[in-house]
Amino acid sequence: MITRFAIALAILGALSACNGNTSSGDDESTDEDTVEEPDSFPLPGSRVNPTASQSITRMEVDDGAGNGMIVDPTYDPDTDTFYVDNLAFDGANTYARADFSPLAEITGALGPFAVYENADTVTDPVNGDVIPQLQHKAIYAVSQSGQTELAIVRTGAFVDYGFGGFVYQRNGGVTIPTSGQASYSGSYGGLRDYQGTGKIEYSTADAQVYIDFEDYNEGDGVRGAITDRRIYDSNGVDISTDYVNIPTIQFEIGPGVARSNGEMSGTAFSMVDGATHETGSFYAVLSDGADNDVTAEEIVGIIVIEGTVGDTLARETGGFMVTR
Repeated sequence: MITRFAIALAILGALSACNGNTSSGDDESTDEDTVEEPDSFPLPGSRVNPTASQSITRMEVDDGAGNGMIVDPTYDPDTDTFYVDNLAFDGANTYARADFSPLAEITGALGPFAVYENADTVTDPVNGDVIPQLQHKAIYAVSQSGQTELAIVRTGAFVDYGFGGFVYQRNGGVTIPTSGQASYSGSYGGLRDYQGTGKIEYSTADAQVYIDFEDYNEGDGVRGAITDRRIYDSNGVDISTDYVNIPTIQFEIGPGVARSNGEMSGTAFSMVDGATHETGSFYAVLSDGADNDVTAEEIVGIIVIEGTVGDTLARETGGFMVTR
């Protein structure tokens, strides 16, 4: 069976033994059942936001510069492969699960995350010539409940950042508390590409998010921290000691970050010696998860952040999954 997750990312449940949930897409929003709110921090994709009772899918927008290029991602559980359209020289658009030892250890440490790679070569069917392919990497993740999911595709094969994209989703709705605070913790995994040199790396970290459901009056207060970051080369070798600074990524705290449907977006940054080291954005969405007794149980999100490494600008695109 082949399932498209452009409609519902729940097909990623094959990556988690506890996930048997799917989303039919029947709860897609219409003009009559959406909430219109000021976008202090714009969300990726449509600016019309589904309500709290609906599933939500957000994809990186095609900006004409290589970002937001992935189309029609499809997972085949029979072969444990992903099909990603619209990226040139990535084999036959099919990505296989990475299985060499160093990377497998990283994948295990990430919990729900798994890594996929495209084929190294393609053969011309007419003359038999072997055509080298460009290196593409993909990270896919699904929560244990199956209610939140994400995918990231990047390449380090271009002098500039190259082509790729990300997508994240909530399957089903959320009941947002009106009082109290909540603490969430979990895992983070990312892909790092560079501007000015063709290179790609992996990153891992712990993730924490805190929400004050009483304040601000203009959206809840949201704090976030991506801590204990590690960096690995494309072969899965830990190269963290090669970097002078790998600081904690933080969310900028202020009003206008959270929306009534459970979506959040704002500024992400890191600091070294009192000065800003990396800057970017975070996007996230709340979900009730699988426990009927716990509301707003889990969060899925994406962080895109840039900073200088030596004389080169590096971008990290990471995904996080956290639960109460």
